[in-house]
Amino acid sequence: MPPRIKICGITRVEDALAAADAGADAIGLVFYAPSPRAVDAAQAAAIVAALPPFVSAVGLFVNAGESEIGDTIARVPLDLLQFHGDEAPEFCGRFGHPFLKAVRVRPGVDLLEYARLFTAARGLLLDAFVPGTRGGTGATFDWGLIPSGLSLPVVLSGGLTPDNVGEAVRRVRPWAVDVSSGVEARPGIKDAAKIAAFIRGVRNAGV
Repeated sequence: MPPRIKICGITRVEDALAAADAGADAIGLVFYAPSPRAVDAAQAAAIVAALPPFVSAVGLFVNAGESEIGDTIARVPLDLLQFHGDEAPEFCGRFGHPFLKAVRVRPGVDLLEYARLFTAARGLLLDAFVPGTRGGTGATFDWGLIPSGLSLPVVLSGGLTPDNVGEAVRRVRPWAVDVSSGVEARPGIKDAAKIAAFIRGVRNAGV
């Protein structure tokens, strides 16, 4: 079965609908002010309200406080949380929502240990390590650093594009793929044609 597909960094209703129309399983909303793809709760709620059935809304947080996350959840009906900072396992589990833990991969990062620590996570989202940033960089990482036998599903991120996602799916065989900058016209603004091409790349990977 082809991997599930998340289009992250959605800032506009029309981009969320383009992702859904092309066949995306989920969209990502970034609640991290330094990001050029950041949205506030009012924007996010409008986007989620426009989604058709069976398209999930994922909220991305980076070292946010408990009250900030709680306030956002109260205003935006999120299906899944994604923690992209240095959050501890017990913190991630406080909010009554399923969650993903993002890991920025580089040599020396022990993904087996992350999977052991974050047993309550629904999966590990693997992204590229770029100093000073927390995702959306367009950088890839060495997929050979992903060990076999991880106890959690892998969501592959980091520099994926319509051109390389087929190879990524064949080599890594992830549960899901996650793309942001690779389907943009400019930061925060998606390109519907690139979204459609990315999803075709995943579906045609032959896995």
